[in-house]
Amino acid sequence: MESAIRNCARPEGSKHGPEGEVAQFEAIHPIVSRARLAFGLLLYTGQRRGDVIRMGRQHVRAGFLQVRQEKTRAILEIPLHPALQEILAAHPAEHLTFLTTRAGEPFTAAGFTGWFRDRCREAGLPIGLSAHGLRKATCRRLAEAGCSANQIAAISGHATLREVERYTKAASQKRMAAAAMKVISGTNTGKPIGKVSQSESQLIENEGSGNETGDPGRARTCDLPLRRRLLSDNSAPHDVTSIH
Repeated sequence: MESAIRNCARPEGSKHGPEGEVAQFEAIHPIVSRARLAFGLLLYTGQRRGDVIRMGRQHVRAGFLQVRQEKTRAILEIPLHPALQEILAAHPAEHLTFLTTRAGEPFTAAGFTGWFRDRCREAGLPIGLSAHGLRKATCRRLAEAGCSANQIAAISGHATLREVERYTKAASQKRMAAAAMKVISGTNTGKPIGKVSQSESQLIENEGSGNETGDPGRARTCDLPLRRRLLSDNSAPHDVTSIH
C-alpha cells in the first residue's frame, strides 16, 4: 500500500495505508511532544525540512504562516490549519524556532532528518520513512480534496506545476472512476439505473478531458456540490483547510 510518510507515489509502507500511518504516528506521539510538533509543521504546511526547521512564532501573522523558501527564495503565506493551531498552542514560545534540539538549539537539516527518522521508528512505522514524504502527503490530500494544481502549488511553493500535476492526475482518476461506477452501480449488465443526469455525465466527461495544467481560467475548485453528491457513498470530501 501507499506510504504517507515515505513516498506518496509508491505502493509501500503500513498495511493501514497512508492515512493509517498518519494516525499511527499521532497515536504514539502526544500533541505536547516535539515529535508531534514537527509532524504537524510538516503535514499542515507542506514545506521542506529546511524551511520547517527555521519556522518560528515571529512568522505567524493574522492567521497565516509566512515562509521564505530556502530552495526557491519564494515568499509564501500559508493559512494556519486548525489542527496545527492546536498543536502550536500546546507548546510554549521559548525559542525563535518552533523546533529545537534537547539543548534548545535550532536543528540542522541533517540533524533533523536523523531525529525525525527515530521518531518514526518509535511509532512502529517502516524503516526508511522521511520528513519529505509528509510534503507529498499534503499535496496528495489537497489533490484528493479537488484542488487544482495552482491551488496546491500556492501552498507547497512548487516552482513548476509538473510535479504537482502527478497528484491532481491521480486524484482525478479516482474521482472519475467513482463517478462512473456510481452510474452503473446495482446492475448486472453495466447499464445505468434510470436516466443519467446531464450534470453527472458532464462531470465524467470533464474529469476525463485531461485538464491538469493548472490553467487559472479552467482550474477546478475544491468541494463542488456535485462531487460531494457523487462521491458521498465512497469517501468524505475535504476542503482546502480540512486536509486532516
